[in-house]
This record gives sequence, C-alpha cells and structure tokens, in this order.
Amino acid sequence: MKENKISIEIKRPISEVFEFTINPKNTHLWIDNVQKEETNEWPIKVGSRYRNIGNDGVWNEYKVIDLKQNELFELKMINGTYHVRYTYKPIDTNNTELIYFEWDENGIKSPFQQTVLIRLKDVLEA
Repeated sequence: MKENKISIEIKRPISEVFEFTINPKNTHLWIDNVQKEETNEWPIKVGSRYRNIGNDGVWNEYKVIDLKQNELFELKMINGTYHVRYTYKPIDTNNTELIYFEWDENGIKSPFQQTVLIRLKDVLEA
C-alpha cells in the first residue's frame, strides 16, 4: 500500500478551513488538476457523493465515509481503492493545522505535493 501525508498551517479559524475544503465549488481554486467538482447533496453527510473532472477529461466519483464538523473529512473512491482524509486541528482561535493523508492499495497515481496545500493556504489567507 502506498501512502502520502503532508500538512500545513493556515492562518484562518478551523471552521473557515473546514467549510472551504469540503465545498466542491472551491476545489478548482486550489487543486490544479480538478476542473470542476460537484456533490449530490448539500450540506454533505456520511454517504454523500462527490464527483470531479480532471484535466484529462475523466470523471471520478467519491463517497464520504467519515465526517466530523471541524475535525475530519474522509472520502473513498467509488470503484477504486483510493482514500483521502483531511484532519483539522486548531493551533489557536485563528490558526489551523490541516493534515492531508491519502492512501491506495494499488499505489497513488498522482500524490498531492506540498505545493497543493501551499496554494490552499494562499487562497484562504488572501
């Protein structure tokens, strides 16, 4: 199994970081290879589905398998073995640590790099 774990400190309250990262309308603003993302319901809950289209023109679909307000957001690819987990930790009232962890039994095709989280930080702190 391949794993990838990266983290970043963002100068924003935990609720802002959480709400921004779970909202599919924001994904293309910080993940370069996602053109569009949508969900089948809002607000989301465990069992909600996301789908996104990448620069390669391929749609991928994911299911929310764990969700805890301002703490955890976890997705698993439908018809695949890829998982991703976002963990949110308060540093203080105006600073959040975001830990991004992804894994796949068959290897990670395009693992997130620190530059992706830096872009998220830049967007949120602008």
